Amino acid sequence: MFDTHDISGMMDQIGADAKAASAALALASTDQKNLALTTAASALRAKTDAILEANAKDIAFGKTKNLSSAMIDRLLLDEDRVESIARGLESIADLPDPVGDEMARWERPSGLDIARVRVPLGVIGVIYESRPNVTADAGALCLKAGNAVILRGGSESFHSSGAIHDCLVEGLRAAGLPEAAIQLVPTRDREAVGCMLTMSGVIDIIVPRGGRSLVDRVQTESRVPVFAHLEGICHVYVHTDADPVKALEIVLNAKMRRTGVCGAAETLLVDHSATSMLPPIIAGLIELGCEVRGDEDVRALDPRVMQATEQDWHTEYLEPVLSVKIVDDLNGAINHIAHYSSNHTESIITENTEAAEAFLTKVDSAIVMHNASTQFADGGEFGMGAEIGIATGRIHARGPVGLEQLTSFKYQVRGTGQTRP
Repeated sequence: MFDTHDISGMMDQIGADAKAASAALALASTDQKNLALTTAASALRAKTDAILEANAKDIAFGKTKNLSSAMIDRLLLDEDRVESIARGLESIADLPDPVGDEMARWERPSGLDIARVRVPLGVIGVIYESRPNVTADAGALCLKAGNAVILRGGSESFHSSGAIHDCLVEGLRAAGLPEAAIQLVPTRDREAVGCMLTMSGVIDIIVPRGGRSLVDRVQTESRVPVFAHLEGICHVYVHTDADPVKALEIVLNAKMRRTGVCGAAETLLVDHSATSMLPPIIAGLIELGCEVRGDEDVRALDPRVMQATEQDWHTEYLEPVLSVKIVDDLNGAINHIAHYSSNHTESIITENTEAAEAFLTKVDSAIVMHNASTQFADGGEFGMGAEIGIATGRIHARGPVGLEQLTSFKYQVRGTGQTRP
């Protein structure tokens, strides 16, 4: 047990334990890692009632903090969501183990045989808000990729994350792996975050998953490399050659399937020549409880549309609000996205292949889609089993951060006695 009153000392011990565990994990067999994951999945199912009881405490705490309905939805667990978390662990177990994978191999004129081989990153720090499922996703992905992980969940999900973490530890124990391979910081005190950001001799990479204030703090203060996961100001663009039925279905899904996820659409762009498609889209959104904010051209189509301001184009709502703007053409949409997007996910709806390819090529975001809902911006939907987050930067990892993105590589050079002249 740690002394949670001595945050600095506690974090030093957590770091030392993680460093030791990472050395063991780097050599762990695929069977061991998979056993840990499948055992943890079974434990989640067996302890569903205890997890939901812990989650009820978090929901009550969140309501006292006046969390928005979208944030409460992110926090909420039920039997189906616990089952989904368990299946997520099993899907990660089913994925190929990246550790030791030979990425490339070649022979030099000197006779040297050179191979580039995947290896774990080492110790990963994950700092996240609200969503308790991140505890399982991040812990499992780091484990399968051979990394030790230090998890610092949000204060709102403190009890839920603890209950899920107990199941992960049960899996580690069953597989004969060090329990310190997946550690959850046992305090709500924000000083622990500050400590993690300065543990450059222990933590090899920091992954922040949360709102802009969290990511900004991590990027500003961290002495450890960061996988940036910025807010999701995601755009859907209805091109002049869009299929009206597809446009309606995709926009409604992109915004309203789950409004609190980072892949939810926040701005809808529509070609001036395609405004006839907008009235049913606006009506459908409003019928589903979405507040629509638009420019003057949009408001002229439906009196229920609220006036959009400049700030709306910069806003990740994470609730049932959508800003709508009419643009001149494809270039107008691309220019708007370039100016306002957080480089997360954008989608074009069109039957024009040439326009779609231009959009996919010119829009510089981590994920760019054609005729698909932005809600597919998810590691599980990409076949990665799960993700730690969507990296919006350009260094090392971009888009969903899954198993391969949680590895680095080394060169193995085999000779027969060569010396360099």
